[in-house]
Amino acid sequence: MSTFTKIGIISKPDDEQISGPVRALYRYLSKRSMQIRVDDVTASLIDDDSLEANTPEQIATNSSLVIAVGGDGTLLHAAHSTIRHEIPLLGINLGRLGFLAEISPGEMETQLDRILAGEFVEEQRFVLQATLIRDGKTYKKANAVNDVVVHAMRMVRMIEIETRVDGQHLDTLRADGYIVSTPTGSTAYALSGGGPILHPNLGAIVLVPICPHTLSNRPIVVDANSRVELSMPILDSRHTALASIDGQINMNFHPGDLLKIEKGKRTLRLIQPCQYDYFDVLQKKLRWNAAPRSKK
Repeated sequence: MSTFTKIGIISKPDDEQISGPVRALYRYLSKRSMQIRVDDVTASLIDDDSLEANTPEQIATNSSLVIAVGGDGTLLHAAHSTIRHEIPLLGINLGRLGFLAEISPGEMETQLDRILAGEFVEEQRFVLQATLIRDGKTYKKANAVNDVVVHAMRMVRMIEIETRVDGQHLDTLRADGYIVSTPTGSTAYALSGGGPILHPNLGAIVLVPICPHTLSNRPIVVDANSRVELSMPILDSRHTALASIDGQINMNFHPGDLLKIEKGKRTLRLIQPCQYDYFDVLQKKLRWNAAPRSKK
């Protein structure tokens, strides 16, 4: 008997390549008499008038497994709902890199046969909780699988950010912004900013300045249980910023606001094939073992 019987599907919007894999996935699950809930994108691709579109929140509430079809961005979009309801998430990768969504459309049915038979690895990826405090009151909260990024509201403008870790002053940084990343997010924007790659099982948070004015500012890694606090001086009211959560959720970040970032209480339950190997993923995605081009 399958470990998962109620399956939710969340698909990447505005992608011509997605219709074939989505229809194949729906046919596969239907033949196995699964209870299926889909989002509006998936519903628009399936020729079934009785199929209703659900919100990601409704899908997570009524599923034992959610499948995200697209790239890592689609998986992150789905994750914000699955984390709240502690539902496992599986990714079918149609993107270019796919550090999170590992299964390709070509191997989808073979891998799903094994996963639905109970042959899989479940990773527990810790997430960050970002809390924006304004005038002493909680203004907004959100979970981040990859990162919390603070950057200037207007392009080509520096902002000043004061950083504290567990109440201790770390630095006052003039830069284009700041990235606070989980190990999962260390291969995303933080890597582009010069940050280190952290193994996803590592209990750590990495802080990466974005184009700092002082070249001696470098990324720093702190314990996962640390409380990171970012603020902008209230005297410089000209510089407004944006706090972006996984590139999915945005919060206006004003001078005088406090952005508190700490380890969340829930985790991302990520389903992977049994043969999943993180170092193999790094080698493939970053082309570490690619043969050098021969000189003519």
